[in-house]
Amino acid sequence: MTDGRFKERVAIVTGGGRGIGKAIAEGFAAEGARVVVTARTADEVADVAHEIVLKGGEAIGVVCDVSDETSVRQLVDEAISQWGRVDVLVNNAAINLPNIDLVDMEPDAWRSVVDVNLTGPFLCARAVLPGMIQQGSGTIVNISSIGGRHGGKGRGPYRAAKAGLINMTETLAAETFEHGVRVNCVCPGGVETEMLRMIGGVRPDRNLMTPEEMANVVLYLASDESSAVTGTSIDAFGPTHPLFHGQMMR
Repeated sequence: MTDGRFKERVAIVTGGGRGIGKAIAEGFAAEGARVVVTARTADEVADVAHEIVLKGGEAIGVVCDVSDETSVRQLVDEAISQWGRVDVLVNNAAINLPNIDLVDMEPDAWRSVVDVNLTGPFLCARAVLPGMIQQGSGTIVNISSIGGRHGGKGRGPYRAAKAGLINMTETLAAETFEHGVRVNCVCPGGVETEMLRMIGGVRPDRNLMTPEEMANVVLYLASDESSAVTGTSIDAFGPTHPLFHGQMMR
């Protein structure tokens, strides 16, 4: 795994212990990147990093709560201590709740979702950007959602945070363009993940996408192949596109 589009580049993938994040981490490693796999569950990140190393790649697992500023700072410090730089940040960590209307939601539940899904990407970007600006290069890819494109019943804090992430992507792109940093966003539709199953978002008639399909979009946006693309949010809805089914995934 020494050759590829990301040879000798260092990539941090949050929420990398399973699902889309795991596929992204493995995709970067297969393309030669040195990968920092991070999530809140120690066993998961250790397992993903171990699998990558067994396949000949370079990876470390670091436990991190992206909603905590100190934890994020320690994550980035560990990446720099290990490999001297950060070239790619993928803000993939996310949480969601089962359906609940806003009028019935406790403020702490709202905050928990927004803290991970929106404040987390802000803290991570804030931690890596000084180094990227200094080296004159870097890419950030934020993972939003089809739910970030529209409001909808029962997923208020998740949709609001994901909509904010789209806006933050454009803001960061505008603020870092002159420094050679690109910032883009992916809005997945229905993907076969544990989180989607846990919140009851899987219906038997849904033809869901795979985490690997989302990883391919992220790798493109992080690579030199997308050098003309920044400040953009790509809708990757696949067969769950509302054009095809008339009802959006929540």
